[in-house]
Amino acid sequence: MNILYICTHNRCRSVLCEAITNHLSDGQIQAFSAGSEPAGIIHSATLRHLQNRGISTDKLRSQSWDDFEDISLDAVITVCDQAASESCPIWFGDCVKAHWGLPDPSRVQGSTELIDSAFDAVIATITAKTEKLLQLERSTLTDEQLAEQLNKIAEDH
Repeated sequence: MNILYICTHNRCRSVLCEAITNHLSDGQIQAFSAGSEPAGIIHSATLRHLQNRGISTDKLRSQSWDDFEDISLDAVITVCDQAASESCPIWFGDCVKAHWGLPDPSRVQGSTELIDSAFDAVIATITAKTEKLLQLERSTLTDEQLAEQLNKIAEDH
């Protein structure tokens, strides 16, 4: 299954989703991330928190959703409120779309402990959602059923 996670700037939440999904899925899912207005760089704390957990950051980059025009996608999942309200490109076509609203830990102000706590919380949420995603038997689900299950996962946490 190919999944594209979208967040407007593709520097934190969508990148976390991509890295965590690829790490946990052991090849069952190929996850990508992109943004409608990519920042061009990944937030340093995003990289640090992934690396501290032993999750590869080697191939991660902030990129545009236009970079995925030629990739066949099974699902597109928006992870921030801004991206949820944007018009997705027509080339996304009929692929399944879902929204997993996640708070942005990169916007948290305060002590290092407070910021780390925000990253820990969102990473725990992404991990839990990914584990539920991995329990789905994609080969037995219609697109409608996949959309229903992705939306059900969105409601959890």
